[in-house]
Amino acid sequence: MNSVIESRESLAVRASRLRLRARTIAGGMKTGSFRSMYRGTGVEFNGVREYLRGDDVRLIDWNVTARMGKTYIKLFEEEKELIVFFVVDRSLSMQHGAGSRSRLETATETAALLTLAASLNNSPVGAVMFGGTVEFSCAPEAGRDCEMLILSQLDSLPKSKVKGSVLSNALHGSHRLLRSRALVFVISDFRTTGYEKELARLALKHDVIAVRCTDTCDTELPEAGSIPFFDAETGIKRVLPTSHPGFRKAWRDDNKLRVKRWQNMCARRGVIPLVMPTDADPVVVLSQFFKQGH
Repeated sequence: MNSVIESRESLAVRASRLRLRARTIAGGMKTGSFRSMYRGTGVEFNGVREYLRGDDVRLIDWNVTARMGKTYIKLFEEEKELIVFFVVDRSLSMQHGAGSRSRLETATETAALLTLAASLNNSPVGAVMFGGTVEFSCAPEAGRDCEMLILSQLDSLPKSKVKGSVLSNALHGSHRLLRSRALVFVISDFRTTGYEKELARLALKHDVIAVRCTDTCDTELPEAGSIPFFDAETGIKRVLPTSHPGFRKAWRDDNKLRVKRWQNMCARRGVIPLVMPTDADPVVVLSQFFKQGH
């Protein structure tokens, strides 16, 4: 019982700290092309202008009209609500990294920050989390309960032990959960295949941002001679000559090519690509991304 209480207190402390950092992201969600995604939930006063023939006389602002000696009407703007949804990869390949953080830890912090930023904007949030199987899903809802449910799942779900990645299934499930247009973040290392069709299908109705979690070892291996490597997803073992200049160059070039192909695939499918390195601050990366006005 005490461990459960400590876990909840720990989550609350982290959520409070992350919430402060998420404020710099929250404003960015409401700018750029994403603004067109918002749906109206009401109206708010947005100023006045002179009356033009054909305007609704019920909108006349009599106080301003009397003061200015000309007829003015009130202007209103729809209040906006943006649905935010996350597809978070927790597969075995996400659980490793050469630095102080794994791809999974980077993905978890990124998703937590975006969840809190959405909450600060009073946006409904939902999520799908997967590894070798779909591990968690919830339809978008507004309010603190849904926010804390997603944060607690990000915080407490055990690491996947099932080999493989069901990214395609997770994207398909997301399409079924989302009934209204949403801003969808797919956070993964995208080290799998067969998901492109479902990604494109999701992007037909929603604004989809593919967040690729990368690690320093994707481009630079430590010079440690010939050492064995093990692929957690496939079980394949290989001895790689990490100190050989030719091999190191081929490793870098291959990674650049894979990332470029992924970015081109995203562009063809109407998806916005975003690279999230494990050694970067997600707040900085996300803030810069939104400032670019995507």
